[in-house]
Amino acid sequence: MTPRAHAFWLRTPGTGEIRPVEVGPPGPGEVLVRTRFTGLSRGTETLVFRGAVPPSQYAAMRAPYQDGDFPAPVKYGYLNVGQVEQGPTALVGRTVFCLYPHQTRYVVPADAVTVVPDTVPARRAVLAGTVETAVNALWDAAPLLGDRIAVVGAGMVGATVAALAARFPGVRVELVDVDPARAATAAALGVGFAHPDTATDGCDLVFHASATSAGLARSLELLAVEGTVVDLSWYGDRPVTVPLGEHFHSRRLTVRSSQVGRVAPARRERHGYAGRLALALDLLTDERFDTLLTGESDFTDLPGVLPRLAAGELPALCHVIRYPTGG
Repeated sequence: MTPRAHAFWLRTPGTGEIRPVEVGPPGPGEVLVRTRFTGLSRGTETLVFRGAVPPSQYAAMRAPYQDGDFPAPVKYGYLNVGQVEQGPTALVGRTVFCLYPHQTRYVVPADAVTVVPDTVPARRAVLAGTVETAVNALWDAAPLLGDRIAVVGAGMVGATVAALAARFPGVRVELVDVDPARAATAAALGVGFAHPDTATDGCDLVFHASATSAGLARSLELLAVEGTVVDLSWYGDRPVTVPLGEHFHSRRLTVRSSQVGRVAPARRERHGYAGRLALALDLLTDERFDTLLTGESDFTDLPGVLPRLAAGELPALCHVIRYPTGG
């Protein structure tokens, strides 16, 4: 019998809806997954919701199991945790993570899911994609013992980078944000906090994740001589102004990008995509990551939740979507 399933679709920019979808039985080498939780951030998914993906990035921004095309109608998402109902014996009953949109049940190849360790709660596992982004950023940046590090932008990605960077021995990590409420997030993650106006300069390394020109400019100001800004922001279709006429050349500063779509060159041969995601899930045994799960709603409420998230009415880092236990 074909199980019932429903999915969230962006009908037009700014308007979403729940649609019924057909999900057939899994074939050889496939799994049928019943979704338990998905995650929403105020970054990429709200840009998609607003229709702000630039046409030049339509191909690069496609999610692995996206249906439809930008700007809409499109089924988009990539933080999905569920339970395998049918498939290879070794996977049936296991909790898995998959880069799948917001849908109650789905079928994918068995190698598209990654088993969540028993020590990681299913709800927390929705952060796997974000932790994977942070892992890649740290591989790109290669911090050294004793580095002075700032993370500008205390959103979902920035806070995760700060949490992982703080594990390096002897480093000083400061999370920088205009929102004073993020001080509590920093404290829970075990890192310092500062407003951009009072942030500590002389940094060896700055991760920029505010997705604003002002944040990028301040990141450059915080660097010591020959320091590096690693830019993790996704700006969508907004122009970005960078002040390269002040200290940029005299201090020999560097700005480099990091993006999860490619494994960092230094680890590409050794880990690959599967190894990077498995590492991210292992890191989620740390219960401090629960600090980033800042709200929860039912799947049926998703068409009303995303507009509030995009408008900033929900002060979320990662907003969790909860699915019915019966599918």
